This record gives sequence, C-alpha cells and structure tokens, in this order.
Amino acid sequence: MSTLVAPPAPADVARRRSIDEVLAEARSRLHRLTPAEAVAAREAGAVVVDIRPAAQREVQGGPDGVLLLERNVLEWRFDPQSDARLPIAAYDLQVVVLCQEGFTSSLAAAALQDLGLHRATDVAGGWKAWREQLGA
Repeated sequence: MSTLVAPPAPADVARRRSIDEVLAEARSRLHRLTPAEAVAAREAGAVVVDIRPAAQREVQGGPDGVLLLERNVLEWRFDPQSDARLPIAAYDLQVVVLCQEGFTSSLAAAALQDLGLHRATDVAGGWKAWREQLGA
C-alpha cells in the first residue's frame, strides 16, 4: 500500500502573501489610468489591450480601437525577446491593460513591467468604469 507524503513546506514561509497583498504590491508600481486617460494615451500612441476572455467580451461588449488579446498569452506577445511577440512589442511601448473591473489588469500590467515594459499600466475600474464614464 502506497502512502502519499506531502512535499516539505517551503523554507521561506514568511514569503506567503494573500492575493490582496500581491494586488497592492502590483498597484504600487502602476500609474493607473482613468478610462478618459486611457483614451488619451491611445490617441498619443499607447496600445490599449483588452485581456478579457472572448465569451466575456461577447456578453459585456468592449471599447472600439483596442487590441484583443486574452490574458493567457499577454506576456509572450509583448515580450520583445519572445519568439511569439507581436511586431509592436518594445520595451518603451506604453501598454494599457483593460479587464472587466480592474483587478486582473493590475496583475497583468505588473507582469509586463517585470518583463521590462516600464510604461505598462492598467485602467482603474476596467471596462465597467469605462462603460459608466464614457459609454459603450
């Protein structure tokens, strides 16, 4: 009879953080934009990328003039060193990430910053705030 043995606990138990702590750390690095600021940034050359799943966009709608790219491929498409990068991928590119309510987008923007895209940020309040403040 085989007995399952749990793997040893990580040596650095103090490193454990809640998702609220991870989110707060991510947001501490971002200059988050309002929906109106995101539109102005797009007009100035930034790429606004909607990372919501296609099914969610189909139900909720979304803004015109944004790049549609689901969350699970975001880093690969914007990493200038990735074989799967988009032609626009560059370290100085301003990428403004949009999700439904502005939570996942903060984590995604911080991940882009971790890759060296220092101007990456997100839309505070996400598509919900965009729709409320600017209309659909």
